[in-house]
Order: sequence, then C-alpha cells, then structure tokens
Amino acid sequence: MIRVKFLRLARRFGQTPHNMVVSQVLYRLGLAEQLRRTNAHGSFSSDRAREMAERLEAAGNEPLDFLCTILVLGKTGVGKSATINSIFDDTRLDTSAFDSSTRKVQEVVGTVEGIKVKVIDTPGLSCSSLEQHHNQKVLNSVKRLISKNPPDIVLYFDRLDMQSRDNGDVPLLQTITKVFGASVWFNAIVVLTHAGSAPPDGLNGIPLSYEMFVTQRSHVVQQAIRQAAGDIRLMNPVSLVENHAACRTNRAGQRVLPNGQVWKPQLLLLCFASKVLAEANILLKLEESSIAKVSRTRVPPLPFLLSSLQEQYGDDDDLEDDSGDDSDSDDGSDYDDLPPFKRLTKAQLSKLNSAQRKAYLEELDYREKLFYRKQLKEEKMRRKLMKKMAAEASTRTNDFRNSNLVPMPDMALPSSFDSDNPSHRYRFLDTPSEWFVRPVLETQGWDHDVGYEGLNVERLFAVKGKVPLSISGQLTKDKKDCSLQMEVASSVKHAEGKTTSLGLDLQSVGKDMAYTIRGESRFKNFRRNNTAAGISATFLGDSISAGVKIEDKLIVNKQLRVLVSGVAMTGRGDMASGGRLEATLRDKDYPIGRMLSTLALSVVDWHGDLAIGCNIQSQIPAGRASNLVGHANLSNKGSGQVGIRLNSSEHIELALVALVPIFQSIRKLLQNYSEST
Repeated sequence: MIRVKFLRLARRFGQTPHNMVVSQVLYRLGLAEQLRRTNAHGSFSSDRAREMAERLEAAGNEPLDFLCTILVLGKTGVGKSATINSIFDDTRLDTSAFDSSTRKVQEVVGTVEGIKVKVIDTPGLSCSSLEQHHNQKVLNSVKRLISKNPPDIVLYFDRLDMQSRDNGDVPLLQTITKVFGASVWFNAIVVLTHAGSAPPDGLNGIPLSYEMFVTQRSHVVQQAIRQAAGDIRLMNPVSLVENHAACRTNRAGQRVLPNGQVWKPQLLLLCFASKVLAEANILLKLEESSIAKVSRTRVPPLPFLLSSLQEQYGDDDDLEDDSGDDSDSDDGSDYDDLPPFKRLTKAQLSKLNSAQRKAYLEELDYREKLFYRKQLKEEKMRRKLMKKMAAEASTRTNDFRNSNLVPMPDMALPSSFDSDNPSHRYRFLDTPSEWFVRPVLETQGWDHDVGYEGLNVERLFAVKGKVPLSISGQLTKDKKDCSLQMEVASSVKHAEGKTTSLGLDLQSVGKDMAYTIRGESRFKNFRRNNTAAGISATFLGDSISAGVKIEDKLIVNKQLRVLVSGVAMTGRGDMASGGRLEATLRDKDYPIGRMLSTLALSVVDWHGDLAIGCNIQSQIPAGRASNLVGHANLSNKGSGQVGIRLNSSEHIELALVALVPIFQSIRKLLQNYSEST
C-alpha cells in the first residue's frame, strides 16, 4: 500500500514509473519488501500496485491520506519565501529583493494537487563568522518548534548564480550541524534558486554549458556540507528552482528550466520520496531489528577480519631447523680447503678475453656460494649452542636458588671534582629507559614546517627474564582526526617445537575503538609437518566478531613446501569462511640459489558469494646481481593484475633506472614549451 500511495502521488504530478526519482523509490521499496518477506513477489507486486494506483486515481473516490512537513533553511535573500509561494501557487509570504522578508519562524499549510503540505519557513541566516551567535539563536528557536513534530525533509537553500569557490559558507553549515546534529544532512535536499541564470564564461572565454554550470556549483555546495558534517560519504540530492515571473512556462503554466525540466514536480517528488521511505522503515521496525543495530554500529566486514586472522603472527623458523634433509648438505668445510684467490679490479677484468672472463666469474660464483653456505652453517650451530647454554644456565639457576647469597656492596666512588681524585666515575652515562620513542614524519601533512604527524613508541622486554613481551603503538593527529594503533604481543615456548603467541591489538575506527584479542599455537607433530591453530575475537562498539583458524604446513623436501589453511569468522548472526592452498618451490640450496616460485589459491564465502583468487609469483636470476620477478593474480570476479619487476644491485642499472623520471620530466617541459610557443 505504501507503493500504491507513492504511485498515486507521482501520477498527480504527471510522472510515470520511468521517472528517475520514481524508479529509485520503487526499487528501494522492493528491497524493503524482500527484507520483510522471505519470498517476495517483486514483479507481481509492482504490476499490481501500478494497476491499483491507476484505478484509485481514475475513480477519485479514495482520499489520499498523506501529509509532508518540510523545514526550510538557508542564507538571507536566496529565495526561500518566493519558492514557498511558487509551491502553493499563491502569495502566502511577503518577499523582497533587497532585504530579508521573514523575521520569525512561521508555518505555511496548504494543498498541492490535493496533497497536504506544511512548510516551516525560517529567517535568513548569515555566512559571516561574526553573525554565527545570532544564527545559533534562530536555529535554537527552530529546534524547539520542531522538537515535538520533526519535519519529514529539510531543504537547504542557496543560489545557483553565486560563483564563490572559497569556504565562506562553512561557518554557517557548521552552526547548523552543531544545533541539529550531523544527522540533519542525512535527510536534506540542496535547493539552488535562480536556476534560470545564464552560465558564466569558462577559463577559455567561452560560456559554460548549463549542465557543467549546475555540476560545478552543486559540487561546491556539497563539498562544503561534507566538510561541515565531517562525513565525506554525504551526497545530498540537488534540486533547481526558478521563481522569476519571466521564467519560461509550458502549456500547463508550469515553470520550465533551461534544461527543459519542470522543477516544481521534481522538488515535491524528492520531498515525498523521503517521507514514503521513512514510512517503509517504520513498517519494517528497523529500530528493533538486527539490521538497524548493524547499521548504527561501524562493524568491520567479516572478509577483512578473515584475512587478518589468516596472517601468520608466530615465527616457525625454530620448528623448521631440523625438518630438512641434511644428509647431502655441505657443511662449508670445502671453502677452507680452497686455494687462495685474488679478486681482480675492473681494469684487470677488462683485459681478459671472453673465455677467461667466463672462467673467472664462474670461479667467483662458486666461492661466494661456498662462503654463504659456510655462514649459514655457522649461524645454525650458533643458535643450537645458544639454546644449549640457555638450558645449562637455567639448570644452574635452579641449583643455586636455595643457597644463601650475600650481595656485593657497591664500590665507593670518589667525590666529584676532588683535588685528590681528579677522575670522576658515572654509574650511568645515558638514560636507563628502554622505551624507544620517535616522531612520525609526514612532510606533506598539515604542519609543513615541523613535519611531525604523530608519535611512535616501542618497547621490548622479558617478563621474569623468560617470557618476551613487545609493546608498540603509534598516535597520529591532524587538524580533524586522531587515530591510535597499538599492539601488545608475547610468545611462550612450552617445549621443543611447541610455541604459543598471544596478542592484543587496539585500533581507532572513526570515533570508536576496535579491540582484537588473538592467540595462536604452533607445534611440530611430525618431522616434516608443522601445525598451527588460532582464535581471534574483535570488539567494536556493542558487536563481537569471533574466528578460528587451522593451518598445516608440510615440508616435502628442501625444494617443495605445501601450506593448507582454513578460517571462519562469525559475528551478529553473519558468517564468513575461507581457505588457502599454497605451494612453494625453490632451489635446493636456497637462499644461495635465488630461484623461487609460489602458487596460491584462496577461497572466501560470504553471504553465499564465492570469491576465488589465484596468485602466482616467480623469481628467476637474471645475472650475478639481478633478479627478474613476475607476478600475476586473477579472481573469478573478473579482476586481476600482472606485473614484471627487475631488481639489481649493480650500480650502472640503478643509475639507468634513476634516469627514467628525469627524461619524463624533460619531455613534459619540452611539450609545454612547444604548446605555449
């Protein structure tokens, strides 16, 4: 019946369902019907509603129970009262071209095409910063008047022919936001009067088209409203109005704009559409449903939480120390048995022929690989030795724990600047604080002189000398927003091959704070298999999202590794799940050999929508000091990316890469010079 009512309203203004406003409202009503019913008959209901509306309008016996209340706000002299007179086709209010005609808040009630309309006219407001106190008094009186009967729609008036591009209107818009709240703009229409004005000249001296003229002016007003409301997502509809008596009219006597649009039906349809959609929301009882609760609270989408849970927080390097096959490995002793070798200079290398150069480079690569392999072997032995020493130290601590220890007295220090003892000793030459504090630099931020946009704090210490704990946080602040990110993480090793990581993440999401508690355990269940299980819980406002993760990594041999993981996240009756399959193929002596290829397949299921992605990346050596990296990803949604990257540590290649932007800048300068001449 709401659909029937709106179709009758549109029919009285001569608008068909093909009108843009009418079609959008019918589409949203169809969505509301799908929320209300599990098996909505969309096409049948639309046809039936259209037939019923035509039959009722043709009979003329069924009254239309509809009342729309409109609140009018705007600057002085923009044509608010004149527009109200044009809506009712009668002089209800006095107008003046040189002074504000409305001195107090007043209501104007009448009928338009048999539809009851009540307009609340308000005094004109000023954009001057000195007049904002007066504006606030006027708006407070309006707020008291509408507190019992809120309006269905708010019309904010401005002039189309005012070509100001500065932020002069922002103080007024901020005062309106301060009095009524930012929600006043969520149900507001921007009305631009004097819409019959001729477009001004553009930058090239040619008059702008009418569409470009309207677009530019609408963008300026909408941008000022977004800045005042603090919400860049706002997109208020714009309606054009012309009240001058010389405005062109059609055969029915309706005023027509230069673009051929009859403005009065369009403006009233926008107002009635807001009223109709509000009635549909009340019928759905959104304020009591879970849908409204989700919309009132900024809940991160579950796929985002799913991907963050799938990340690896722990370090499983310790679990892989003995997982590889070392039977055929080289312990690096061959490097010590090599005969002496003298590296040649560039001048000496240039004197060699091609065969000698090739033999020299092959010998150099062979020696570098052996030396690198020796370093890796020594590092592995050092880590094992440190583990052994730590175990022995723990045993000795337990042996001496019950003994009576007498602390050694502090050494007596001489007085400062004593003639007998000219030397002076300090216990601490620098601060004992272990907190690492540094500024966050942003040269393009709002404070260009200082360049500091925030503060970063880090601390790493051990609880009781056993449990490592890291604290890191970053606070950034600009003229409008302040954001905080903080992480507290710890890792506990239960036994050989078993570790547990715990963490607490804090992050500001708009004006709310999101708290994430996560835990993950990794253990080696077989010689070549590592398994991990983790849980996560995110608190944001009054919502809680929880997830679980299971991961298994199989080390087939030194070259091939396969990882399989599955995650699931739920919150507010919603659920998302996904999985990942990743295979890594690398050189047998990696990282000495630089060949590395990765193939990954990921699947995410959310609301029955299945997203499948494939990611391929391969690294191939392209010389002694260069690598060629290619990557490609593709999804079943039709999106993808392909890239090729070449990195090198050779000085000549780096210099050539740096010349590319220089050549581009020179080419642009030459083009601009040729165009100007």
